[in-house]
Amino acid sequence: MSEFNPRILVFSTDNVSDPGIDLAGRNKMHYPATVFVITVPCSSGIKPAWIVHALENGFDGVFIAADGSDCALVSDCTARTAKTAAAAQAALKERSLEPARVKMAALCSVCAESFQKHMKQFSEALRKMGPAKKAA
Repeated sequence: MSEFNPRILVFSTDNVSDPGIDLAGRNKMHYPATVFVITVPCSSGIKPAWIVHALENGFDGVFIAADGSDCALVSDCTARTAKTAAAAQAALKERSLEPARVKMAALCSVCAESFQKHMKQFSEALRKMGPAKKAA
């Protein structure tokens, strides 16, 4: 039997967290190969339904690489993004999925080491949880 390698969807922002994630790649920093990144303009624009959909359709975890205080679009980006993550976690709980399958952290344009660490730790936590329950 093969080892379970969790699939992680990362929502990243084009001006803030993407450069940090790209830097991890350029520096050949190892993190799980089952990490997939989708770029959005601002982390506060992510919808809880997108997160739930991802977890019900093939992903085992969703990581939001939030803009934090670096967001140029809205001043309360972190608060808005935190509400999105909390709403997604509540929706997961209603569906008998672990809320811990959703993580959020602020990542800046030079946060390659932080990104690598988050992906390794999140992957290990998801491995312990096992695969997410797929939609029927």
